[in-house]
Amino acid sequence: MYREGIKGASRVVIKVGSSSITYPNGKICLNKIDRLAAQISDIHSGGGEAVLISSGAVSAGMGRLDCPIPSSIPEKQAVAAVGQGLLMQMYEKFFSEYSKCVGQMLLTRDCFSDPKRYLYSRNTLFSLLKYGVIPIINENDTVSVDELKIGDNDTLSAMVACIAGADLLIILSDIDGLYNVDPVKNKDAELISEVRRITDEMEANSTTKGNSISSGGMYTKLAAARITMANGIPMIIANGAEENILSRLLAGEKVGTIFLPHRGGYGEERRQWLSVGSKPVGAYVIDEGAEEAILYKGTNLLPSGAVEVMGDFGMGDVVSVRNGSGRIIARGISNFDDKDARKIIGKRTADVRKILGHIDYEELINRYNMALL
Repeated sequence: MYREGIKGASRVVIKVGSSSITYPNGKICLNKIDRLAAQISDIHSGGGEAVLISSGAVSAGMGRLDCPIPSSIPEKQAVAAVGQGLLMQMYEKFFSEYSKCVGQMLLTRDCFSDPKRYLYSRNTLFSLLKYGVIPIINENDTVSVDELKIGDNDTLSAMVACIAGADLLIILSDIDGLYNVDPVKNKDAELISEVRRITDEMEANSTTKGNSISSGGMYTKLAAARITMANGIPMIIANGAEENILSRLLAGEKVGTIFLPHRGGYGEERRQWLSVGSKPVGAYVIDEGAEEAILYKGTNLLPSGAVEVMGDFGMGDVVSVRNGSGRIIARGISNFDDKDARKIIGKRTADVRKILGHIDYEELINRYNMALL
């Protein structure tokens, strides 16, 4: 029954591992990238929005440099520096064949943990989608060190799905889904079609950590599922080698393993990754017109709709949105610190630049960075 709801997914995050776009020897397979680009382009042409999380920078670099698998971190980062550009060149070539535009985003952990960098990353992603661009995201392996490293693209894809407000995360791998036991070691292993709760037994049976090229495995996919399930987003693990796998999944076909979100059903209002999970450090008090527009029209919170600023906060901090009676109607991420916000509340958007001398954002809180309560 839940798979039927997948048909309504309009914003989909798709993660492909190295195995889904390479040959067994680790070198990039152009045919696989072409098939992937065709399927994602079909989603886009049908009116959907797609975000691609792609591994493969190291593999592409190995192919160009004709070198073995790098063993040290500096060598891996150097090979990734060469390969990332080549990987994007390949994606640009194949997506352009289907009249699609792509854009690159390279992220590190502080893009999610630091409030300002989180805000910039989120707004950039939404702007790309607004322009009709297909974002292609990877971890910035060239500069990532332990304190900045996410570690694997399974986790990265789950985090991106959350900040994107995705309807669905699809992880394409070289395995059909989650099995009750390791299928490599046990020929009687059975595919689990639906997971409502990740058990200790599942984790114990999924100790694979990826091969020498990839950084993930089933263990990291379960970690990704924990993130999406807790944030109201369904996730599917499926075999990327299956014919037309994306269109089949989005048609509700029962393939792969689906992980069901903990809160509510498909299509319900979801709490945001940071806005609801973090404690608000300030508040905007708004008038009746802004309250109605936010609650019933899904609009941004503009300076003209705010009547008071409460607390001390910085740009990118989480704040509450209160109506005139003091009731909290939403939480969101502020585009301004409290000092600038106090200068512009009640003002028209056209006057903000004159007052501040600059304008990075027209709204106090973007509707995509706001969760209704």
